[in-house]
Amino acid sequence: MDLFKLLGNKRLFILLIGLILFISVMGFTLGSRVGLTWPEKFVKDTVGFIQYVFYKPARSVAGFFEDVSDLRSLELENEELKISLAHYAREKPKYNAMEKQNEQLKNDLKFTEDQKNLNNYDYRIAQVVSVNNDASNRTLVINLGSRNGIKENMSVTSTEGLVGIISRVSNFTSTVKLLTSMDSSDPKSKGISAKVEGKENETFGIVDNYDEKTGTLLMTRIPLDSPLKKDDIIVTGGDGGIYPKYQIIGKVLSRQKGDFGMTYTATIKPAANFVDWKELFVVFTPEVKE
Repeated sequence: MDLFKLLGNKRLFILLIGLILFISVMGFTLGSRVGLTWPEKFVKDTVGFIQYVFYKPARSVAGFFEDVSDLRSLELENEELKISLAHYAREKPKYNAMEKQNEQLKNDLKFTEDQKNLNNYDYRIAQVVSVNNDASNRTLVINLGSRNGIKENMSVTSTEGLVGIISRVSNFTSTVKLLTSMDSSDPKSKGISAKVEGKENETFGIVDNYDEKTGTLLMTRIPLDSPLKKDDIIVTGGDGGIYPKYQIIGKVLSRQKGDFGMTYTATIKPAANFVDWKELFVVFTPEVKE
């Protein structure tokens, strides 16, 4: 009995001692101190190192996913830029063409205003639809027809010079017979009464033939006393009721005596360009009241 009591009292004593030590340590830890003890430093450094070891890979993984997200955003932005660039590349030629056409129309408008002031004619802009280069029937088709007031035998010109006349009319288009189809041996070919610009009362002739080889027009029936000379500008005389006055035909390259030596003939370089067709103009002459 005494032994058990002794052992029981010993355990109680050890328990009391442990409790006192625990309270002492707690008081020592919670109290104000200047620095950490070496066990605390060891524990703190150990925990910090373990946190660093785990934190760095975790941060790298997180950074990787952030980079992937940023890369996806850059890819989407790049696709949008590609689409915008494609739109720009497609629209730029259209814009340039419209800008060029706008400038051309401004120049053409000045031409028509000058012509109106000179001849009192109206000019309707027409676009070329198709071209027929057949040597026996040189024609082109424009996008104006009877619904636009176009009639046969109306004169057609460009900003450079006379092109031809309307030979056939439909509702929406018209056929233009070109000066390059003129042939004096063809009874259907219509000659043009012509004069020299600035010498309208001194020179007269008929432009009635086109030379395919030289690309020139021939002016015939020029009086021997005519002052016509090289580089003179030939214009329509307005006689015959088809071609209006003062439409530029071309420039004199040379003159020579005609058949039988009774008149002169002149070689004329056409003013109009019969290759690169742009805007043309149909000339509306004032109607004469019967």
